[in-house]
Amino acid sequence: MEDQAQKLRQIMNGKPVNDPENQQAAEAPLENTRIIAVSSGKGGVGKTNISINLAIAYARMGKKVIVMDADLGLANVNVVLGMIPKYNLYHVIRKQRKMADIILETDYGIKIVAGASGFSKIANLSEDERTDFIKELYELSNADIIIIDTGAGVSNNVLSFISAADDVIIVTTPEPTAITDAYGIIKIIATEIDNLSLGMKLIVNRVKTVTEGKRVAERMINISGQFLNLKIDYLGYVYEDEAVANAVLKQKPFYVIDPKSRASICMQHLVSRLENVEYKDGKGVGNFIKKLFGGK
Repeated sequence: MEDQAQKLRQIMNGKPVNDPENQQAAEAPLENTRIIAVSSGKGGVGKTNISINLAIAYARMGKKVIVMDADLGLANVNVVLGMIPKYNLYHVIRKQRKMADIILETDYGIKIVAGASGFSKIANLSEDERTDFIKELYELSNADIIIIDTGAGVSNNVLSFISAADDVIIVTTPEPTAITDAYGIIKIIATEIDNLSLGMKLIVNRVKTVTEGKRVAERMINISGQFLNLKIDYLGYVYEDEAVANAVLKQKPFYVIDPKSRASICMQHLVSRLENVEYKDGKGVGNFIKKLFGGK
């Protein structure tokens, strides 16, 4: 037990240990990967669609991007892309497959890691499971951007991934229930995550006008500042667009089907704004792992 704990600390701090696999993981490039968690207060607001198309917009800029489906209850990144993965995070956590075995190439210039539907115990992994899972996460270190599509709502898993990311994007729509639920998750993030230092940003999806998106964002920003003393940045909006609905039916990204659609142009603007936002160096996968599993 003590030996396993020591190995865990060494891996999380990027130090070599006596195991060749751990040695290789520890020497991986850790500091250059930006990790963006995308979350929402409720399902059905387009969170997964935004995660995938944001990734493709990044890829079109020449970035190496991985979308990790971290919804461990109802994973659907692969569903949106029309892919049927043979293996997913469940098999990695259960030590039945390596992370390299489940990283899937797509036809759209990005890679995905399929989620573990029906699996909900990442926060309760045994010490051995954590050690092995941490080693596997280092397989993602070669990406420039990792976009983590978390589950909707609040759970220990969602909070773990959010607190470990460099940036968190909250997705909402102009619907009153979506706004209420978005504020709910922002409130929980503010109260449950100690020493909150990540950049929290808001995307308003399915807006009919620019004014509508701005109005929703200003409401969220003002309430969060007044009652939570929390700064939220308005990253931007995505138009209600028939191209999105058509793409969903075809199980293909709308950015690929119609790159000149209003929704696709919105994705370009969102990536541009993300790239103009400074974030602290020295985070990357190593820091993400430490924070995900409670390291100091």
